[in-house]
Amino acid sequence: MAASCIAKHGPPKCRVSSVLNRDVKQFGKKYMFDDNEETCWNSDQGSPQWILLEFQSAVELQELQIQFQGGFVGKECWIEGSTTDANDLHKICDIHPKDDNSLQSFDIPGGHTAKFMRLTFASSTDFYGRITIYKLDVIETQR
Repeated sequence: MAASCIAKHGPPKCRVSSVLNRDVKQFGKKYMFDDNEETCWNSDQGSPQWILLEFQSAVELQELQIQFQGGFVGKECWIEGSTTDANDLHKICDIHPKDDNSLQSFDIPGGHTAKFMRLTFASSTDFYGRITIYKLDVIETQR
């Protein structure tokens, strides 16, 4: 059985690499978790971009769900995790998003447990390296 970490525990602590024009009121990280299809996190230009999540406690990662804005989608992406701290991240898997607006799901193989998870976008489909995300969720395995 699986469940949304966000629905179960609320939004995790989150850090991002950048926010477009530092305008957190309009494009801040909190908008990835607010279930409003009209709000989003928008990174500033440049690569790489990343999102670092800190869960309340370690979770068994099963799936990543993410909705980009087409044209501002991450390429060469991977997930890293750690059970101890954000400075001890280890690569878990690569993901390959499609350049569209759909909600995309990516299985996280191997039953990895993490308290910290970083999603890195080495490049973007946008010429300037910007990333736009409307929804981000992590599905955990329930025991």
